[in-house]
Amino acid sequence: MLDTTPTARLATAPAVEWLVAPAPLGYAEAVAAMEARVAAIVGGTAAEQVWLVEHPPLYTAGTSASPSDLLRPDRFPVHRTGRGGQYTYHGPGQRVAYVMLDLGRRGPDLRKYVGALEEWIIRTLAAFGVAGERRQGLIGVWVETPRGHEKIAAIGVRVRRWVSFHGIALNVDPDLEHFSGIVPCGVRDAGVTSLRALGVDAAMPDVDTALRREFEALFGPTS
Repeated sequence: MLDTTPTARLATAPAVEWLVAPAPLGYAEAVAAMEARVAAIVGGTAAEQVWLVEHPPLYTAGTSASPSDLLRPDRFPVHRTGRGGQYTYHGPGQRVAYVMLDLGRRGPDLRKYVGALEEWIIRTLAAFGVAGERRQGLIGVWVETPRGHEKIAAIGVRVRRWVSFHGIALNVDPDLEHFSGIVPCGVRDAGVTSLRALGVDAAMPDVDTALRREFEALFGPTS
C-alpha cells in the first residue's frame, strides 16, 4: 500500500487552494506565477495551491532532456524548464495540474511525493473505468492497450526549500499526433494515449471533479 504520510495535510494547516484557469495560459506566464506563489508559500504569506490549466500547443524540456529527443524543433515553441524529466507536450485537451505543496511540513520525501502524485492519477482514472499502472523505473502513469503500454499522464516536479511546483499532465482529449515532434519523456518503445482514445467521453469539468475528489482523499481538504 502506498505510504501517503509525507503528503498528509497537517491539522493546523489551511486547506489547499484549488484554482482553475478560465482560459488557455502561456507557459512562461504560468511559470512566473508558480515562482511567485512558491516564494509566498516559503515566506508563510500564502496557502498551498493546486492550479489547473490548459496550455496552447508547446513542448517543454526538463532537466534531463536529450537534444536527440526533440524530433521537430520548429513545430511548436520549446520551453526549457527547471522541472525534472525530459521532453513533454502540453496543449488543448490536456489537463495540467500545477501542485504547490509545503513538503517541509508534510514530510520531505520526494520519492514518496511523486508516488502520491501517481496514485492521485491512478485513482482519477479509475473513476472513469480506466486501469492506470506504474512501470518499473519510469515516472508517470500508463495503461495497457492493444498496442502495448501507452502513457496517459506525465509527471515532472521541482522543489524549492521543500515547496513543490510543476506537477502532472493528464491526457483527456489532446491531439495525440502533436506528440510526434518529440520522444515523450525519452521513452522510445511506447506510445501515448488519452481518455478519449480509450473510448472515455469525459469533459474537462468531469475530470476536474474527479481530480479534486481524489486529491482530497490523499492530500487533504481544498478550498
